[in-house]
Amino acid sequence: MEYNFVEIEKKWQEYWRNNKTFKAENKSDKPKYYVLDMFPYPSGAGLHVGHPLGYIASDIYSRYKRHKGFNVLHPMGYDAYGLPAEQYAIQTGQHPAITTEKNIARYREQLDKIGFSFDWDREVRTCDPSYYKWTQWTFIQLFNHYYDKKYNKAIHINNLIKHFEEHGSVNCNAYGVDCEIFTPEMWKAMPEKKQQEILMNYRLAYLSDTMVNWCPKLGTVLANDEVVGGLSVRGGYPVERKLMKQWSLRISAYAERLLEGLDRIDWSDSIKEIQRNWIGKSEGAEAVFKIEGSELGIKIFTTRPDTIFGVSFMVLCPEHELIEQITTDDNLENVTNYVNWAKNRSERERQAEVNKISGVFTGAFAINPINGDKIHVWVSDYVLSGYGTGAIMAVPGHDSRDFAFARHFNLPIIQVIVPEGESPENPELWDDAKDSKQGTCINSGFINGMTVKKGAEAVIEYLENNGIGKRTINYRLRDAIFSRQRYWGEPFPVYYKDGVPYMLDESELPLHLPEIDSYLPTETGEPPLARAKNWHTKDGYPLETNTMPGFAGSSAYYLRYMDARNDKEIFSKEAVEYWKNVDLYIGGAEHATGHLIYARFWNKFLYDIGLSVVDEPFQKLINQGMIQGRSSLVYRIKGTNTFVSYGLKDGYDTQELHVDINIVDSDILDIDKFREWMPEFKNAEFILEEGKYRCGWEVEKMSKSLHNVQNPDDLVKRYGADTLRMYEMFLGPLEQSKPWDTKGIEGVFRFLRKFWKLFIDENNSLKLSDEEPDKEELKI
Repeated sequence: MEYNFVEIEKKWQEYWRNNKTFKAENKSDKPKYYVLDMFPYPSGAGLHVGHPLGYIASDIYSRYKRHKGFNVLHPMGYDAYGLPAEQYAIQTGQHPAITTEKNIARYREQLDKIGFSFDWDREVRTCDPSYYKWTQWTFIQLFNHYYDKKYNKAIHINNLIKHFEEHGSVNCNAYGVDCEIFTPEMWKAMPEKKQQEILMNYRLAYLSDTMVNWCPKLGTVLANDEVVGGLSVRGGYPVERKLMKQWSLRISAYAERLLEGLDRIDWSDSIKEIQRNWIGKSEGAEAVFKIEGSELGIKIFTTRPDTIFGVSFMVLCPEHELIEQITTDDNLENVTNYVNWAKNRSERERQAEVNKISGVFTGAFAINPINGDKIHVWVSDYVLSGYGTGAIMAVPGHDSRDFAFARHFNLPIIQVIVPEGESPENPELWDDAKDSKQGTCINSGFINGMTVKKGAEAVIEYLENNGIGKRTINYRLRDAIFSRQRYWGEPFPVYYKDGVPYMLDESELPLHLPEIDSYLPTETGEPPLARAKNWHTKDGYPLETNTMPGFAGSSAYYLRYMDARNDKEIFSKEAVEYWKNVDLYIGGAEHATGHLIYARFWNKFLYDIGLSVVDEPFQKLINQGMIQGRSSLVYRIKGTNTFVSYGLKDGYDTQELHVDINIVDSDILDIDKFREWMPEFKNAEFILEEGKYRCGWEVEKMSKSLHNVQNPDDLVKRYGADTLRMYEMFLGPLEQSKPWDTKGIEGVFRFLRKFWKLFIDENNSLKLSDEEPDKEELKI
C-alpha cells in the first residue's frame, strides 16, 4: 500500500484525542519530566514555519521521555493579550476577544494537524478571567510585600509597618527608596495618606513618577524596542519622553539573587552572559559633590574611586531633578532647550550614538569632596537616568566618552593613572583616554604612588571616615514598568481613595475587563478604560484605568499549567511539589532580557512567600535558532505619508518599514494592495523608479511583526505532518539559525515513503522477516 499520510495522520490524531493519550497526572509512581515551549501570541496570520521548529523538538523529546518511563507534562496555551489585537479593534470596532478567539481556533487547528503530543486539558489563555484572576492575585501579593535585606527575601508589609510603629525608620532593612527619618511617635501621628506614601517606597509593586516613551498618536507608553529614531515602530508617529505616574515592579531588589541563580541552571553561556550584563553588577563607591554656594549636592556612583582626583567636570542626565535648582539665570534658556530636545530621545539611541557629542553648561560649579577643586556641572544625554544616580564624575583622562566630551568643549584633561611600564604624559597630545585598569596613581594627593587597587581602597576609606561617601554595589537592572495605557490587557485590582491606591479584596477577583465604546484613549489623554461606564467599586471609588503589560500573563504560566483547572488557588501544594519546575524549556533567545528575567523574578517571589518550591523556574533552557525569512522593505519620507522607491531613497530622509511579502512580487510592490493593507496607508503617495516601486529586502528572523512569514499549512497538505516535522529537524542543529528553503523537502518525503514500504505490504499488512537485510536495504 502506498504511503497515505492523510489517512494515517487522521487516524492517529483522532485516537490520541479520543483516548487522551498525552494527559499527564499530578499523582504518579513514575518520575516526572516537564517539557515546555514558550507559548505563542495568537495573531491573525496563524503559525508560520518558524513556530513549529521548537515545538517539534520538544515533542520529540517528550515522546522519548514517555518511552523511557517518565510521567511527562507537555502543555500548550496562548499568550493572548497584546497590541496587535487592540490595533485591529481600533481599526474595525470589533472586540479584541472576538478576533483573539478566532485566532486561537486557527492556531489550534494548525497545531493539531502537525500532530503534537500536548496535554490539551491544561490549556491556558492569558485573557481568560479564570487565568488572569491569578495574575491579579499575584499583583496584590507583590503590593503587600517588601524585600527585607536582612532576611534576603520578600516579607509581608505588615512587618514593616510594625517596625515603623516600634522603631521608626531607624535600622530599617527594607529595600527601596531612602525616605525621611522619623520616630515611632512621628509615624503614629502621620495621616494615613502620608504613611501610604512612605510604604510605597518599599512595596514590591509600587506607583511612582517614571520617565517613559509616550506616543500621543497611539495614546500609550512604548518600550524602548518599540521606538526607533524618535518614532514609533508601529505607525511611525513621534514619541516623546514624559514623566508619568506608572505602576512598577521592584525587580531590582532581586538583582543579586538573579545573578546567583544563573550558576545553578543549565542554560547556554551566551544567555547567562546576556543576563549578567543586563543585571550589570558593579562594585564601587558613592560620593556627594556639593554645589558651590548651596546645601545641594550631586550624588554619584563610581567603579573607579581611585580616579577621583582626575575629575575635571560633572555631567547630569537630562532628566536629573537638580537641573532646575542649580542652573543659573544666564544659562536657563540654553539648558531648557537642550533638556527638552534630549528627553525625546530613547535611551537606546543615546547609548548607540557614541560619536555624537552634545551637552550644555548649567552655570553651576561643584566641589570635589577629596581635594576641594571647583568643577563645571554640565548636562548631556550620554548620561542615563536609569543607571547609578543619573550623574557622573567625569574623568576624561581615563574614560573615552568623557575624553571626547572634554575635547569637544575644551575642558581640562588630567592624567591620574600611569599604566604599568609607562611614564606620565601630556594629555594634550593624546588621541583618546589612557587605559587605567592597572597602574600607579599620580597627581592624586594622598594616594600618589599607590596601585590602582590600593588607591581605590584608600579613597573609599577616606569617604566613609569623613561621612561624604560609602562603599556600595550598583546594579544596572531597573525596576520593570508595569502600566500600559491600553485596553486589551489585565485590569489592575486597584481602586483609589483620596488619591491613594488600595487593593481590592481577593474575594472580588477576577476584576473583569469592562466593555467600552471605543478602544482609543479619551479626549483628555486618559487610557481607554476611562471610557468604561461604572468603572468604580461598589462604594464609588474609581478603579485603575491602566492595564498590565504583556509579560504579566507570561510570568507564571508554567506554574499554572501544573494545576490549570484549580479555581480555589493558583495551584495546589500537591501539584507544585510533584512537578516542581520545568525540566526542559525551549524558546527564542530574544527573550533573554524580557520574559526570562521577569519569570525568574516572579518565581523567586512566589518561592519567598511559600508557593513555588524551587526558586529557579527553568532548569534547562534551549534557545532554538531562528527560521529566517526574506523581508521586504519600503521607505517612508519622515513626517509624510510618501514612500520613495529603493533606488531613490538615499536622496531623502526616510524611515524603513517592513511590508507584507504577499503584496510584493520580485521586489516590486503592488501599490493598490499596499493602500488596502493598512488604513494608515490608504492615501499613501509614491515616488517611483521607471513607473514601479522597488522594495528593499533583508534576510532576518521570520516574524509576524516583520511581515515575512511562510505558512506551514500548504506543506502539511502536500506532504503530511511527519514530512514537515522531519524536514524542520533536517535543516540543521536546533540552536542554529537557518534560512527557510523547501528545496530539500521532496527528499524527506521520499525517505518516509521508502521507510513505510519497509514495513507495510501492498495489502496494508505488516511485513515481517527474519532474513538479513541486503546492502540496498541497509542504505535506507
